[in-house]
Amino acid sequence: MDKLNTDKQSMNFTAIDFETATGKRYSACAIGIITVENGKIIDEYDSLIQPPDNEYSYYNTNVHGITENDTFNALTFPDIYPEIRERLAGKTIVAHNESFDRGVLQKTMEYYDLNYSELNILNPWECTLKIYRAKGYHPASLDICCKRQGIKLNHHEALSDARGCAMLYLKSANLE
Repeated sequence: MDKLNTDKQSMNFTAIDFETATGKRYSACAIGIITVENGKIIDEYDSLIQPPDNEYSYYNTNVHGITENDTFNALTFPDIYPEIRERLAGKTIVAHNESFDRGVLQKTMEYYDLNYSELNILNPWECTLKIYRAKGYHPASLDICCKRQGIKLNHHEALSDARGCAMLYLKSANLE
């Protein structure tokens, strides 16, 4: 793993978090996006998303508390995609357990026949889970990492999780 570059110019990135309605990666039901420039949060975006058929599993609802009633009148992913594209296109993306969030984005876009490659996302995504594991955090779940770093978190609320991830990424540059 490369050492995180700590100059202010390198601290331009976008943190993202998805919640899903079912075990299917294309069932995004909430998104949170934090845009960071020069080490400062400059934009926050979040939205509920109506998943396909507005279907939920008990397990997922038990984790994040979002139900079909919450998303009954919510926009679908294609409806909010212009907002997402504006915030992600050409950016360095950071997520906690990036393989999950990257998979949700890719599979949801595929489900709706949207072209993931048009986002021109810089690869690989940065992963705060991997960064903090490498720093000796065990466990390295988002809630535990945020608690250890003094970052306020409402776990499994997409915007709060994205903000927590962004703060962890910013703080990781200063940890030994």
